[in-house]
Amino acid sequence: MSKRLVKLIVISDFGCPWCFIGHRELQTAIAQCANLPVAFEIEYRPFLLHPNLPAEPVSKNEFVGKKIGRERWEACKVMATERGEAVGINFSFAGPTSMTLQAHRLVSKAYEISGHAAQSTLITLIFRAYCEDDLDINDAQVLADLAEQSGVMSKVEALNFLDSDECLEKVNNQVAEARAKGVTGVPFTIIDGKWAVSGGQSAPVFVKIFNKLAETPAVPPSQSTTPVPATAVAVA
Repeated sequence: MSKRLVKLIVISDFGCPWCFIGHRELQTAIAQCANLPVAFEIEYRPFLLHPNLPAEPVSKNEFVGKKIGRERWEACKVMATERGEAVGINFSFAGPTSMTLQAHRLVSKAYEISGHAAQSTLITLIFRAYCEDDLDINDAQVLADLAEQSGVMSKVEALNFLDSDECLEKVNNQVAEARAKGVTGVPFTIIDGKWAVSGGQSAPVFVKIFNKLAETPAVPPSQSTTPVPATAVAVA
């Protein structure tokens, strides 16, 4: 039986704990749909939640607490920790935070080199480094190590890439395009260019959508680079 191809565009940022949760939930949902007559093509695209972050690392707790308010940040940490534990993530909020642009550039290059499977592997490693291991993911050495661990490229190749401007314009354009089309928070998942799932939804939400898609004929998605979703399927 031929499988219907479902294209997923996931817009996210490494500085967002809900994006890591959403990444895990989506991967779980796809695994649970292995017997459905659908195949998935996933592309992760960048977003900058904190575009004014300095290049040099600062305290994650201090920066986010000051930006969104200490009380709101403390509540967010509690909720993220609880959701994270349910999907095997051990969040730490004690580490540094800095610009995520370099990490997004590397992820974009991974997609160009090896497609969505390699890109997803690298994304998982970067999320772990930032959210669990308290590493500075704007540090070229850290990113190069993760690129090598993912198998996308060697450490030397990654360092050479990060020292260049390759993919910089592409990433900046994709961030600007997402904002221009109304994306204000992440994660934000666009399905077949027609529907959107906003927030770090649970795996059953995605499974329900994928089951419905398996029962309906495919319709060609919009030709736009980042389609404007016609329907918000679920909002966190």
